[in-house]
Amino acid sequence: MEQKTISEQPVLRRDKSKLQWTWIEMKKHKVAYLMIAPFFLLFFTFTVVPVLLSVVLSFTTFNMLEFPDFIWFDNYIRLFLDDDIFLLSIKNTFIFACITGPVSYLLSLFIAWFINELKPKLRAFVTLIFYAPSIAGNVYLIWTLLFSGDQYGLVNSWLMQLGFINSPILWFQDTDYIFPLVIVVALWTSLGTSFLTFIAGFQVVDKSLYEAGAVDGIKHRFQELWYITLPTMKPQLMLGAILAITNSFGFGAVITALVGFPSPDYCVHTIMHHLQDYGGSRFEMGYASAIATILFMMMVGANALVTKMLRKVGT
Repeated sequence: MEQKTISEQPVLRRDKSKLQWTWIEMKKHKVAYLMIAPFFLLFFTFTVVPVLLSVVLSFTTFNMLEFPDFIWFDNYIRLFLDDDIFLLSIKNTFIFACITGPVSYLLSLFIAWFINELKPKLRAFVTLIFYAPSIAGNVYLIWTLLFSGDQYGLVNSWLMQLGFINSPILWFQDTDYIFPLVIVVALWTSLGTSFLTFIAGFQVVDKSLYEAGAVDGIKHRFQELWYITLPTMKPQLMLGAILAITNSFGFGAVITALVGFPSPDYCVHTIMHHLQDYGGSRFEMGYASAIATILFMMMVGANALVTKMLRKVGT
């Protein structure tokens, strides 16, 4: 009798509509839904609603004083056909994201893998050393001290003493040096939450899997990493990828602190800077919303691509 009931259960589920089945499941797990309700309300109010409002405002002209006036796709037409600075910002953002995103992701992964092999006390100390730059509020001050544009800058002073240069280099005013320096700073500060996520992921791998892998023919540590460790910590890999994408597309505040706003010849002008210009300075909120919508779509597309690639890890 019990076997018949179990076999009939899928049939009964198919007879119900999806909405009815969802409501039954929610009633069954009402305590769990009650527990996540505060987070859901905050997330919906302060994340989902603003994103939806931004998409709607992107089809309007809005100066925060008058009621929005719908102009439909005029903002997007203006962005791609009449705004050369925006096209330059897309180029800079893609270059910046394609370099810093994958490099910071792999750097975080392999440094976390290295730290995981250390003894617990030493592991905690080394983790703090690598994580500290990402939580330092004025991290750019170290780099402005190193690459100051006068002879008192440490790098200029060393190079002049060694005879490599005769006069100080304006590191953060010269367009030949700004982009490489900004990328280095971005990588230096990239060991943030994703770095800690990877360390936590390495800690939860079942050690018996390595013994089983050795029996099945795994010979060295890189095979262990590819066939055992990475497939086991796929949730951490996914979260780390999302954080790396978000940081690579949204890295703008430190650039402004290092080179000013706008940067010389807009050489490191990103979509975030363009959004700040029209949203925070000119208060053209409809146009700024169109910029934010395009940035959001780029991040979603990059996230979907990376997620698809990570699903193949260990397969």
